[in-house]
Amino acid sequence: MPSVSRDPWGVEARYVDVAGREHSTSAETREALHRAMGAGAEGAADPGAEPGAFADVVIIDEDRAWVAPAVGEVYGDGGTFRNVSAGESLALPLGYHAFHPARAGRDGRTAPTLLIVSPGRCFLPEALRAWGWAVQLYSARSRDSWGMGDLGDLRRVAAWTERLGGSALLVNPLSAPTVVAPIEASPYFPSSRRFRNPLYLRVEEAPGAAELGAELEPLARAGRALNEGRVIDRDAVWKVKSQALEACFARSAADPTFAHYRAEQGQALQDFARYCALAEREGKDWRRWPSSLRRPENPAVAEFAAANARRVDYHAWLQWVLDEQLRRVSVALPLIHDLPIGLDVAGADAWCWQDLVAQEASVGAPPDELNPAGQDWGLAPFIPHRLRAAGYRPFIETIRANLRHAGGLRIDHVMGLFRLFWIPRRGEGEKVPGAYVRMHTDELMAILALESQRAGAYVIGEDLGTVAPGVREEMANRQILSYRLVMFENDPPARFPELALSAVTTHDLPTIAGLWSGANLKHAQAAGAPQNEEGLAAIRERLVHVSGAKPETPAHELIEGVHRGLAAAPSRLIVATLEDALAVEEQPNVPGATGGKWPNWSQALPVPIEELEQHPLPRRIATAFAARERGGT
Repeated sequence: MPSVSRDPWGVEARYVDVAGREHSTSAETREALHRAMGAGAEGAADPGAEPGAFADVVIIDEDRAWVAPAVGEVYGDGGTFRNVSAGESLALPLGYHAFHPARAGRDGRTAPTLLIVSPGRCFLPEALRAWGWAVQLYSARSRDSWGMGDLGDLRRVAAWTERLGGSALLVNPLSAPTVVAPIEASPYFPSSRRFRNPLYLRVEEAPGAAELGAELEPLARAGRALNEGRVIDRDAVWKVKSQALEACFARSAADPTFAHYRAEQGQALQDFARYCALAEREGKDWRRWPSSLRRPENPAVAEFAAANARRVDYHAWLQWVLDEQLRRVSVALPLIHDLPIGLDVAGADAWCWQDLVAQEASVGAPPDELNPAGQDWGLAPFIPHRLRAAGYRPFIETIRANLRHAGGLRIDHVMGLFRLFWIPRRGEGEKVPGAYVRMHTDELMAILALESQRAGAYVIGEDLGTVAPGVREEMANRQILSYRLVMFENDPPARFPELALSAVTTHDLPTIAGLWSGANLKHAQAAGAPQNEEGLAAIRERLVHVSGAKPETPAHELIEGVHRGLAAAPSRLIVATLEDALAVEEQPNVPGATGGKWPNWSQALPVPIEELEQHPLPRRIATAFAARERGGT
């Protein structure tokens, strides 16, 4: 692993990009990032000067005892408690424990120490060897959809996949946006990573829907009419769905199962539901709300919640219905959920955890072979030392929520568990270069392994782009699957690693048909997104090499050939996108698209699921994938 930066805030002095060029961090960047992490706030000169709930974090291997450094008390996350003596050796169970010293230490602090007892390695079944589809759920509509794909559609895709012999679905993030117009289209720009997107609800399967009877029909017709165009209008979808769901809520809010779910989710759900209700009245961005409402613990927030209890209840109810519908899908087929790398700074989770979030910085990536200008994703990161002082509760809650009803979890930009590329926020048109900020990797990995083992779900790290030395080795040690793409790898699929999820492309890259026809370049130009044509030509050559295609080979034959080549990979998991299964030329997301010139995250598949199920190309891909399960090629 790279050496830890000597900068007390974790800002690295330099980095090497994918082309091997070294970049030094400027004094201006360092100063801006220090400010974003709280330097100068209340006299904080370094991260150690800022008090927090936990003074320290200690990782304990599950097979080793912990020796108490002093007299004190140990509280376990299962409600256990015991007094300990100095030097006493304890075999603590897996989980999170807090050691409270009886007396202050030399620095005068009595803050507790967080003890993380972890298995060290993520869950990974020895027999795991599966194939499946990568699904952009919003795009996978059936004739019963209300303008975009929903969880009923996902259950149907799961059943179809199982009939074909597949055993996994990799789904785009289902994270909650703020459902106030205009609703955010990108699933990777979440208001909350702990809760789900109500636009994915299948209205007819919501509690209370059956009682509506004929009252639901006009809304259902209006919703299905939204399927006529390929570009998805989320605001229109929510306008119709919310009317129907509010009527369902009126007939089912007293369900005791809802009360049980609400009690289980506790304060996290309460705060989220309050944010949603407040956003409907005050707007999406909590930073622009009246000052009395800007913090969830303020009395005015409790007063608002009491006066608008029914609306707060409604938003909590939506999450219960989402949880139940998602559970039904996961019973049909194991789901691989997808965790975005950061948060919308104006959204729900940032409101709840605003003291832990860097509001004056965003995360992105330095220039690489396909993005010569680099990327700024606009997402807010957690401040490492403040997250640590909070006992990693936001991280634990986020991982735990995304492992719910999951067979696996893909972590977008897994390098963020090691270091993140921070970009200082500045005024319009003003730019300051970014730099890498180090994370407390061992502690994050210990938590990830513990939560993975508890959930019985494996973990996949999306390790594409600029990957620091040692990252992939550490992932392998932790039993985290790598992420390998035919479009990026110079080696043939037969030489891909076993501990990997392997595929041809992703949502941010051209589809096979788009690359083959040249449509991807036309689309990128129309979107105002610069492209590295030399890099794209190299990707095209890789597809030719893997498939044995000739210039005159039709796209559908190339697609089948490339996936036959992918089937030779020894990787534990292989997936194909539904876009490639239908030879779609448009890629779901064109990074760098400007001014709404391209409908990123808003294009439906060209045919409904009913036709997808009968299409010959996905069946041929499935046949190629199934051959490897039988030991063929």
